[in-house]
Formats: sequence, structure tokens, C-alpha cells
Amino acid sequence: MMFKLQVDDKGNQMTVAKRKIGSLEVHPVGLGCMNLSHAYGPAQEHKQAINFLRKAIDLGYDFLDTATIYGMGNNEKLIGEALKDRRNEFVLASKCVMGFKDGKRLLDAKPETIKSACDASLKRLQTDVIDLYYMHRPDPKVPIEDSVGALADLVGQGKIRMIGLSEMSADTLRKAHAVHPISAMQSEYSLMTRNPEIAVLDACRELGVTFVPFSPVGRGYLADEPLDPASYHKTDLRRTFPRFTDPYFSANLSLLDKARQYAADLGCTIAQLALAWTLAQDKGSVPIPGTTNFQHLQDNFNAATIVLPADVLTRMNSDFSPEAVAGPRYSKPAQDSVTTEKFDFEAA
Repeated sequence: MMFKLQVDDKGNQMTVAKRKIGSLEVHPVGLGCMNLSHAYGPAQEHKQAINFLRKAIDLGYDFLDTATIYGMGNNEKLIGEALKDRRNEFVLASKCVMGFKDGKRLLDAKPETIKSACDASLKRLQTDVIDLYYMHRPDPKVPIEDSVGALADLVGQGKIRMIGLSEMSADTLRKAHAVHPISAMQSEYSLMTRNPEIAVLDACRELGVTFVPFSPVGRGYLADEPLDPASYHKTDLRRTFPRFTDPYFSANLSLLDKARQYAADLGCTIAQLALAWTLAQDKGSVPIPGTTNFQHLQDNFNAATIVLPADVLTRMNSDFSPEAVAGPRYSKPAQDSVTTEKFDFEAA
């Protein structure tokens, strides 16, 4: 069995239909830029990162995602330097609330902090406007209504075009949306992490909010190059995620074997399989896989051409049911920093 390409009635491959974020349209697969600066190992060499971003635009990527906290501002600087002359070719998303001061991370969603963070991001990005500006995390000390009010002021000032939320619950989304329209909700979503199906996906559809899955390739678990917990770099965040260390890592290897077989049967990479599944689960979502590998960059982009047969989707949804995945997705401190819903069977 091979996957089906999107073709017209004459058998010609069709141009992939774009998906909407607010009033803007983008290719179905965006680019998460965090990996270029940190997260799964050392930052990519500067010139290579600049070339990588420019090649991404050359390929057709038109939705790039960064954040204040990535590389302590350096990821935004990288995008500004690499793409300031191509700013009209892509939709730019960044995030506030998770920031830094004196080299240390902080969480602050006070209105005045959000506004000063936006000004700093605009400077680092070398742009006059950020298309989509997310609250990166909820701040339990600040009512969501106050934070969104500050973001609404930034929209009014023309510094940002749209407001987004990240890793928040359906209830929080509704409260925020009542203050100002929310254009996007970003959260982890993949074959290995299906929590958005509890409530957030339905809330997004109800309110007309685009869902933006991050880590759609399971933080590299759903990839053709197998991970080895013993070889993680000392700065690799996966060292702190339960599913990426034993006993859970080994317990989930049978799922990776299933993904590998599906991909082999369909004639695509495992990452492409994971992305095609994510795109099919929600017809309006825009996943943002990250990579520093140019071949993977091409493969991820081309995953938008894959249409998975209905019977394959049904079997995949069964094989990768939430109950089938061993271990929590976050450590307790990380889980405490978000308000995303949990399944009943997940540990409190």
C-alpha cells in the first residue's frame, strides 16, 4: 500500500491547499525554530543557522515560530539577521511571558512586562510587527484577562497582528477569547501525545481558533534515526522528560516499531507519517516540526502532500491510543507550569 498524493481529476499533483491563521494563509507545515538555538543539544553554528533559515524560505516555508526564551533571545536575533530582507515572505510568530533577566528564566504575564517584552522582540527580530504573538505559558499570578488586555493594546498599536496562547486549557482559551479574539492555540500534539483531543481541539473549532501542534514528530521519537537515551547531550531537554528515559522509553519501543511498519508500507518516512497523521486529525491545524537537518526540512515540508488512507488512520488511532503510551509527557514541575487537560488515567 502506498500513500495517496493530492491529485486533480486528471491525475496531476495539486498545489497543497493553504491553511488559515486568522486572516492569513500558510503552508500546512510550518517551521519551529527553537532547535537552532537550544533544546536538544548545542546551538547550530551561526552561519549554518542563517543559511538553514534562508533555505527554508526558498523551499516554501511561510510560517516560522520562535520565542523570547529560545536561546535567551538569540533565536529571535537569528531570524532577524537571516530574514530581515525577506520579511514579506513569511508569517512570523513569537512568544512572551516566558522570558529572561540577567541570564535567568522568568515567568511574568503582567501587562507592562508583556508590552516591554514585545518591544524587545521587535528589536531582536528587526521588524515593525509580529504577525502572531503568543503567551508562552499561563502565569498563575496574573488573570488571563489582564494579560490578553495588554496583548489587545499591542494589536491596537500595530505592533502585533494576532494573539495566541500556548499550553493552556480550553477553559482558559474561552476566557481569553472573551476579551479579544484568539487566533491560535499552540500545544504539544502527536501520535504519542493526544491530550488536545480531550477539549482544546473542540474549543478551537468552536471559536474559529487555529490549532498549532508543536513536537508533532514526538520530540524526535517518531523519526527514522532511533534515539538512544545514553547518548543525549547534557543540554538535551529530553533528559528531563519521563518518556525519553527508562523504563518508559523502552516500554514505548513497540509503538515505534508500529510506526516504522506503517511508514514502510506507505513509502514515506516515519516523520512524514507522523505529520500526515497530525494534518489529518484536524483539517485546520498547522504543525510546526523543528529540525536542523536539511533533508528533514524537505521531508517535513513535503509531508503536506500525503493523504493517508482512511483505514490506515483508523488503525493508527487505535494502535496509538492515549492509553497505549507509557509514561507522562512532562515532569511534575513542567506539568505544573501548564493548564493543559490530562486524561483520567494519567497520574495526578
